[in-house]
Amino acid sequence: MRTLSAASLWDGSRLLENPFLAIEDGRIASIGSGRASGTHHFPGATLAPAFFDVHIHGAAGHDVMEATPEALRAIGRFLASRGTGSFLSTTVTAPLDMTLRALDGLARLIDHPETFDADHRAARPIGIHLEGPFLSRAKCGVQPKEYLLAPDIAVFDKLYEAAGGHARLMTLAPELPGAAELAAHATRRGVRVSMGHSDAKTAETRAVLAAGAISATHTFNAMRALDHREPGILGIVLTTHTLFAELVCDGIHTTPEIVDLWWRAKGPERAILITDAMAAAGMPDGEYTLGNFPVQVANGRAMARGVLAGSVLTLDRALANFVAFTGAPLDDALRLLTVNPALMTGFADQVGSIQVGAPANLVAVDSAGVLLASIHQGELAAA
Repeated sequence: MRTLSAASLWDGSRLLENPFLAIEDGRIASIGSGRASGTHHFPGATLAPAFFDVHIHGAAGHDVMEATPEALRAIGRFLASRGTGSFLSTTVTAPLDMTLRALDGLARLIDHPETFDADHRAARPIGIHLEGPFLSRAKCGVQPKEYLLAPDIAVFDKLYEAAGGHARLMTLAPELPGAAELAAHATRRGVRVSMGHSDAKTAETRAVLAAGAISATHTFNAMRALDHREPGILGIVLTTHTLFAELVCDGIHTTPEIVDLWWRAKGPERAILITDAMAAAGMPDGEYTLGNFPVQVANGRAMARGVLAGSVLTLDRALANFVAFTGAPLDDALRLLTVNPALMTGFADQVGSIQVGAPANLVAVDSAGVLLASIHQGELAAA
């Protein structure tokens, strides 16, 4: 049996002082309080659930669309070392046949994690995020315009079937003809719809919201700018309290002032921190691949054709940045990469909280949100 102790524990809903956790076979056997030491003791730290990233394309030199055991093993082990326990493998717009092959491969790996994580050292993909192909040409960012498609239920169903039912989130531009119909169809099939890569006006956004959309993809980025007479998609995202909203909190995609504005608008119940990380996360500067196109990385910026191409952010850095930018209480901040993404995607029964019987995937952070240790399956995860 292994034990963990710290100054406090935030379990996803409440704070417990002087926690003491017993771990057996990689799972939490009991949770108590009052003892000041353990196999691993973190004085002055807060224990919290491992992070859940709902928007990540790759890391450690690999892209999720490689859909191989080697790629998922490398990505997962790196993420585990940085506090992330679970993630949604996020695709990027590409030729349809390439996307279908990637989805089929990812589905097989999600169904059989032992093929890439036999020793339980890797963060695991528990679903898929389809970022494309139903995106706006005007706000496609780095997504290749030549492979974008108009919303099409038949094409969506091909993607859904190739993903083996693991597609859990889809980014959709509300202004595209047929977007509301596709949003309603995807929602009926259990796929959450996130609005993004969009030049949508207010009415177009409201139509897709009414059809079932529940979130916004990397708020502010690749999104129609706010206007005081035509608030557009951004105005709806910031003022609709039922909508979740992602944010890339790296100081590059969004400035500290914009992060604070977003926080004031969305609050602790609906804000979600993501990385939008690509293969260069955890790697030195150089050239990498996002989907099927090259990306140049230098000084923390991932660029392709003069446009930001994802990030090299990790969720532990996003958390520390967020606390520094906003001054938010630590327990509120922790919700943004645990409870909220789990609720938005419908995975709250699997991730985002600490409870007896669950896998012992936790983080230890200091009062500024800085990662002190990542515990994966009850073991300290090494970088």
